[in-house]
Formats: sequence, C-alpha cells, structure tokens
Amino acid sequence: MRSAFGQRFDVPEGYLNTASIGLPPVAVGEAVAEAVRQWRVGTGRAHDFDEPVAVARAAFARLVGFGVERVAIGPAVSALVGLVASALPDGARVLVAEGDFTSVTFPFAVHSGRGLTVVEAPLAEIPARAGDADLVAVSAVQSADGAVLDLAALRAATEGTRTRVLLDVTQAAGWLPLDVAWADAVVAAGYKWLLCPRGVAWMAVSDQLRGELVPLSAGWYAGEDPWASTYGLPAELAADARRLDTSPAWFCHVGAAAALPWLAGLDLGEVRAHCVGLANQLRAGLGLPPGESAITVVAAADAIDRLTAAGVVASSRRGAARLAFHLYNTQADVHHALQALTR
Repeated sequence: MRSAFGQRFDVPEGYLNTASIGLPPVAVGEAVAEAVRQWRVGTGRAHDFDEPVAVARAAFARLVGFGVERVAIGPAVSALVGLVASALPDGARVLVAEGDFTSVTFPFAVHSGRGLTVVEAPLAEIPARAGDADLVAVSAVQSADGAVLDLAALRAATEGTRTRVLLDVTQAAGWLPLDVAWADAVVAAGYKWLLCPRGVAWMAVSDQLRGELVPLSAGWYAGEDPWASTYGLPAELAADARRLDTSPAWFCHVGAAAALPWLAGLDLGEVRAHCVGLANQLRAGLGLPPGESAITVVAAADAIDRLTAAGVVASSRRGAARLAFHLYNTQADVHHALQALTR
C-alpha cells in the first residue's frame, strides 16, 4: 500500500502503465464496490446516481477551466468527438497530428464521403499550420510517445481567427495543469490519468459550438428535466451542454465523483513536477536527455520484453516500450525499470 497526495493506493511496484489504465485510490475503488453491493442486494435506486454525475461533471469543469454548464457527459472520447465531426460543413478541412490516437482522428475521417479533408502534420507544426484549417483536432499529450503540444503557440495562432480547436486531454488531465478554456472543445476519457472506471468521458464546449452541435444520441438524460423526459414528445432538451449528454454508466460516475474532486483540488504543478521528475530520472539513467512529459518511451527492440520479464507493467507502442509515471509512482519504480533495462 502506498500513500500519495493524501490518498492510499494499492499499487504494485513497477506499475508504469497509467497511459493505458490508471489505478484508483483505495477510496475510489471502495465507492464503486459499495455501489455494486447496493445493486447486488437491491437497495440501489436510479436517482441515487444523479449526484455523482453532477459532482464529477463539476470537477471536470474545474480541471479544464470551463463553467460546469458547458460540460457534457458521454461514454468515450470518440462518441463526443463525433458530435463535432458531424456538425462540420461539407468540404471542411481538419488538421490533425501525425500518429494521433484514432479516437481523435477517425470521427472526422469517416466523413470523407461528404468532402471533409483530414490533413496530418507533425505535432510541432500544428500551430504554424492551424490557419489553413477550419478545425484543429489534436491531443494535448500524444498517446504513443508522450509528446506535449505547445498549447500556448496553438492558442496564439488561432485566437481571433476562423479556425476552431478541439483538444483531447485524455493523456494530460490529471497530471498536467491545464488552461484550455480558450479552446472550442476539450474532451477526455476518465480511465487513465483521472483514475476512473472505464465508460465515462466528458466534453467541454464553447457556447457558440454548443449551439451548432446536434445531440445525435439524445435520450431522456439530455432533457431539461431528465426524470420528466422519460416518455413522449416533444424533445425538451436542456438549454446548456447537458443537451449533449447520453445516459450515464452509473458505476463509472460513482468512481469519477470520488476521484475527480480530489484531483481538481490538488496543486497540479506539484503533481506535474513529481511525474515528470520520475520520468526524467528514468531517462537520465538510460543516458537520455530530459523531457517535459510524464510519459517516456524506450526504443530498444527488447525493452518491453525485459520490462515484462522483470515484473514492470508497461505498454508496447509503435515498437517502443511506453512507461507512464503518475502521482502514485515512486523512485522505487524508476529503479525497478532501470534494473530491467540496463542489466
């Protein structure tokens, strides 16, 4: 058992895979387990889950700097990005980063039949080329290698222009301090750095963009009063971003309501320093220059095999071993990984 930033974690030494699956604090796991117990014995009630949904929504809004009325819930990043893709006019031009996670790019690529053009560019060139696009859709931190987008440069390049910006902060929110309320849409999945169960995602949208999005999966939970929207017409949808909601995966939001307010209350500058500091200790031990990300990759052909054999949990991405350091990791994890990679 480890203690970190005011929480206890039942995390094993050598777990460096948060970029794939984040491990919850004990309190988060217990909250979900209790909700499942109540379901099992028939004491849970549907309306009991309204509060966790609202609590997690408000905490996500704090993490990304938007008002809570601008935040919608969904099951996954791609489902929420798809709403933005569907709202683009025929022939729109979308700029994406080369090799970005496909939950960001596929929702636009599938609209090629109506003339949407998706153009890839190196991550470092995204700000300079943003002016050629109707929309820039890009991850703030790249999933494959942890490369960090120059958000300030992208903001400067697009502010006051016709180019809109959609940011996926799935690999950033939770360890990287974010000031992204200038973007038109900010989306994230909860099951990585936000330490939630898989099945919950959020998207914050500007007022202007919200008015253009069609709630393609609208159901009762998108209603102004969800509990009065379970039968019949007309479709009286919420006036704010809740109109884009889909019905919540209950237990996922219970976990999110336990995790996100705690994360939103931390000094994320300290969290970043901790995570990036550990990643740079690993890089130094391997003779690599320091980086600015909590994610680092080791390109040696046998790296993932060495790590796995030593009991280090990491991921294989594009032929390299990807290691991710979160707030529950320690120098013992760095030492464990270095022993596996350098012996």
